[in-house]
Amino acid sequence: MPEMGALLLDTQPLAAPGDLLNLALNAGAIAPEGAVLLAMLATLLVDLAGEKVAVRWVPPICYAGLGTALLLLALQWNAPLEPSFLGAFLSDHLAIAFRAVVACSTLLSLLISWRYAEQGGTPVGEYAAILLAATLGGMLLCGATDLVSIFVSLETLSVASYLLSGYMKRDARSSEAALKYLLVGSAAAAVFLYGSSLLYGLSGSTSLEAIGQSLLTSPTPLAALALVFVLATVAFKIAAVPFHQWTPDVYEGSPTPVVAFLSVGSKAAGFALALRILVGCFGSFDTQWKLLFTVLAVLSMSLGNVVALAQTSMKRMLAYSSIGQAGFVMIGLVCGTEDGFAAMVLYMAAYLFMNLGAFACIILFSIRTGSDRISDYAGLYQKDPLITLGLSLCLLSLGGIPPMLGFFGKIYLFFAGWADHQYLLVVVGLITSVVSIYYYIGVIKMMVVKEPQEASDAVKAYPPIQWNTLGLPPLRVALVTCVVVTAVGGILSNPLFQWASDAVAGTPILQQAIADASGATLG
Repeated sequence: MPEMGALLLDTQPLAAPGDLLNLALNAGAIAPEGAVLLAMLATLLVDLAGEKVAVRWVPPICYAGLGTALLLLALQWNAPLEPSFLGAFLSDHLAIAFRAVVACSTLLSLLISWRYAEQGGTPVGEYAAILLAATLGGMLLCGATDLVSIFVSLETLSVASYLLSGYMKRDARSSEAALKYLLVGSAAAAVFLYGSSLLYGLSGSTSLEAIGQSLLTSPTPLAALALVFVLATVAFKIAAVPFHQWTPDVYEGSPTPVVAFLSVGSKAAGFALALRILVGCFGSFDTQWKLLFTVLAVLSMSLGNVVALAQTSMKRMLAYSSIGQAGFVMIGLVCGTEDGFAAMVLYMAAYLFMNLGAFACIILFSIRTGSDRISDYAGLYQKDPLITLGLSLCLLSLGGIPPMLGFFGKIYLFFAGWADHQYLLVVVGLITSVVSIYYYIGVIKMMVVKEPQEASDAVKAYPPIQWNTLGLPPLRVALVTCVVVTAVGGILSNPLFQWASDAVAGTPILQQAIADASGATLG
């Protein structure tokens, strides 16, 4: 055995110490993540000084960190594209766009969190630090191009999400939600690891590019099995049917600001992972994974929107709504065309504002009444016109009513699907959009149409509206911002679509997939 060790040492070229120091890691690519990490560490240090100091200093630290991250992402847009950390991370336009969505979702979630956390008696510093840790994992996941970096990023996001789900320690529903999320998430992580081990065994590399090249030249049944495992993990992250079982319970039991982040930030990271690993890695199984995603999209749109009709809780209704929304986004993924990918990016950006705007209204109503039952919204327009208007506009946008931003997002998705002959997906999408409008309009009707004597007990006992309470001014800023963007964004959808198209044009793996699909069509 010593002889074998000596032989291995002789045959392996050893890098000189100077060469190791001169490796081009291109660490500037993760400068936005560095800003988030510094904000997280500063938040933890400030939290050590006590809750009063944390309440004063944690919000500006978080705003500074996330604002700096967004600025650095904007500066990276036209920077030369270079792999980072020996090919484990790539800050292409796709990564920048989805990282911006994750960072914006965290910023808006924090704005609507402070009063909720203060009222619930939870430590603000710890909460913000865990949410920033989840943000860090989500942002890294959007640009990860190696199985190891993907798994580390995925688990950073997942573990922080488990902690956030169970953060209301005194609430039995929150603990139950965290336990369910942990058990299902652990199973999904194990499945992903097993699929990754198969991919490594088949290719001898953890790089997605190398794996893709290896599978392209020699696709095997084992690779198809690995595809199933990886696809199951992706479907879990985006809450696609039938991997959605955790979603309603986690949404209902978790703190509402956490649900707001999970519904947008975690889902955006999941779709970035789907694009990165399926399009970039499983090109030789293009037909197979698109067929599987077609089934997932049809099931998600159908079950999500139909089951939402029977819900009596606003959070649970939006949970099933988010399942249906994931089905709509999958239309663009299945298309595999430039318009399809661009429509995906655009719709995720639109979903960020309309969904978080709806959650801001729900949180404000919950703070003032302690309820999230749909029936308790009856007659709300008499007491709180701002929540009524904001929630109505956001729900209309989620339903795809013109001229809201969500309408143009869905139109782009349906146009891309129709152009790619995905007639089944487009027809199911149109039908389920009509179904979704029914339960969205039902909430609006509950708030607006009810006579004064038919108002709910919660509305009759509605407290006087005050905005000078600690934590409410940031919530109002987030609410107004989301509502304005949702209402006006439809008019400005063309620049947004151009931005989404530029994101696709600046992403090599997507351009390669589009070129391969065009070549196959011409052939």
